Amino acid sequence: MENSPTTLGSKGLINKHEFLRVIIQCLYSLGYKKSASCLEIESGVRYKSIEFDLLESQILSGDWDDCIDTLNKIKDVKDDTRSSVLFLVFKQCFLEFLNRGDDSLALSVLQKRVPTLHMSNETVHKLAYNILALKEMELGKLDEDVISELRKRLVMELGKQLPPPIVLPERRLEHLVETSVTAQIDSCIYHNSQDAVLLYEDHCCGRDQIPTETVQILTEHSNEVWFIQFSNNGEYLASSSSDCTAIIWKVMDNDKLTMKHVLRSHQNPVSFVAWSPDDTKLLTCGNLEVLKLWDVETGTCKHTFGDHGFTVSSCAWFPDSKRIVCGSSDPGKGICMWDCDGNEMKAWRGMRMPKVLDLAVTSDGENLISIFSDKEIRILNLRTNAEQVIFEEHSITSLSVSIDSKFFIVNLNGQEIHLRDVAGKWAKPLKYTGHKQNKYVIRSCFGGINSMFIASGSENTQVYIWNRQSSTPIEVLSGHSMTVNSVSWNPKRPLMLASASDDHTIRIWGPSQSNKIQPAETST
Repeated sequence: MENSPTTLGSKGLINKHEFLRVIIQCLYSLGYKKSASCLEIESGVRYKSIEFDLLESQILSGDWDDCIDTLNKIKDVKDDTRSSVLFLVFKQCFLEFLNRGDDSLALSVLQKRVPTLHMSNETVHKLAYNILALKEMELGKLDEDVISELRKRLVMELGKQLPPPIVLPERRLEHLVETSVTAQIDSCIYHNSQDAVLLYEDHCCGRDQIPTETVQILTEHSNEVWFIQFSNNGEYLASSSSDCTAIIWKVMDNDKLTMKHVLRSHQNPVSFVAWSPDDTKLLTCGNLEVLKLWDVETGTCKHTFGDHGFTVSSCAWFPDSKRIVCGSSDPGKGICMWDCDGNEMKAWRGMRMPKVLDLAVTSDGENLISIFSDKEIRILNLRTNAEQVIFEEHSITSLSVSIDSKFFIVNLNGQEIHLRDVAGKWAKPLKYTGHKQNKYVIRSCFGGINSMFIASGSENTQVYIWNRQSSTPIEVLSGHSMTVNSVSWNPKRPLMLASASDDHTIRIWGPSQSNKIQPAETST
């Protein structure tokens, strides 16, 4: 489509007059007044509309009757907006009449003008009270410079309230460009960078912005690896295994991992780990066994929680790194909150308490999210005690919460991952499919910049990655030879992902370095 004299762009969607007006506004807002004025003269397009130009002139010169008449004649202004701006004008009139001693005119504004706006009596009384109070203190003393400044403020206030095209919204061009950039980022399925987006070209990230290639294989576990989790600072990885151990790995500057501590104390397979928010402590859950607290620096066991009659299914920390909460898979045992010395601080128990399969505390400490009896999600607001209950059609195997505390995902044996909002405003969850999960516990995670990706293991030996805005995976990573049980995305290194498998290994994934397949490096 060819441009007409009044439109711009290859599709003819941009009104030329509006476009120029927005550019002129931008030049003025950036301080390029001479350039803006020259563009107004050359194009014949004025930044300020005729109506607003007239209003500004009338306000600055104090022509209140003409100003009110102009406001009443402007078309396409909603009644409540018109009333609001007229009220501001009447308020200025009232103040100026009082200041120069014309009490009768001021009273006339209050008695005759303001009531026509159908404002609440409370608003009118408040106006009268405030300005009369000012009169006692300062009015009569306001010089011309102060009055002039108050009129300029009134012009600015009207500029914020009157709608386009009478007045352009502030910084309209910046808003339009920012909206365009945001839309490009949102549509970029691989976007995983905090680098500035250039305006010189359309934005599009390549798949090298996410981890897709094995860069290291950790083989120190002697049996199935069931769970992994990076520390909050991204400097460590903890893994737990059916070999009855947990291992703390150190992430080196070259993005390679080396073993720091092997944690040996559990008599049964270790099914779960949880980092304290300050990363100085680690919790480990034995399968059908107790909970243990470890010092990360020394690798020593500091405390064992519960006894052999209290089997722990999962655990979580509160933001202060001083309190923990754990759930039991035994019906009736419920949920317990302890301090780090093992003192019970609170408990949710009862004969009708269902078994707890998984739980998490949001990083802001506001909510406790629990998975009960296979298909039930309960979100307890710990501040208000308000509770949401959500039911899933298929059995839930795991739970993961986003870093910003706004979202959580659950893995279902129906071969779906559901994303929900913690606030409970969404009517339905977002759903992600493609991976295989029928009978095993598979754990997924959020990852990348702003938690915009979801990763999950799968029973078919692969790792799946989704962009949160798409239900189908954007990458399927091969390398493991058995079920992938757990994945963890490094929260500080958005190009690092770890996966744990029944094949006894942990794979560290990084961005693709070339199209050529690189041999995997085995840790020593």
